Amino acid sequence: MELQGTVKKVFETQTFASGFQKRELVILTQEQYPQPISIEFLADKINLLDNVSEGENVKIGINIRGREWTSPQGETKYFNSITGWRLEKVFDSGSSAEPTQAMPAQSASPVSNENPFAGDDDDDLPF
Repeated sequence: MELQGTVKKVFETQTFASGFQKRELVILTQEQYPQPISIEFLADKINLLDNVSEGENVKIGINIRGREWTSPQGETKYFNSITGWRLEKVFDSGSSAEPTQAMPAQSASPVSNENPFAGDDDDDLPF
């Protein structure tokens, strides 16, 4: 899935006692009723937020995760989280700012301006 919006807030990286790291980003969606959506970036994906600033338009590839938790009193609760795995900056025209990979260079061959069919007297077209 993807979400697109304007970066509202970028938080610092959080490191937990276990060594687990996460970093959060809040985007404001671009719809009739904009929604502030918090997205977590985990482990090796936290570096995707290094070059993002508040106010920029972004498109984020996300996964929705769900967890079940049972309290000590035996009550079961369910939690959801949105985890980002890809981030692209987006220009106003809707195209992404990701650099495109150049096509490999074609082998150099001389360019000719001559008509390749100039000597062909056999006209086999029906019109």
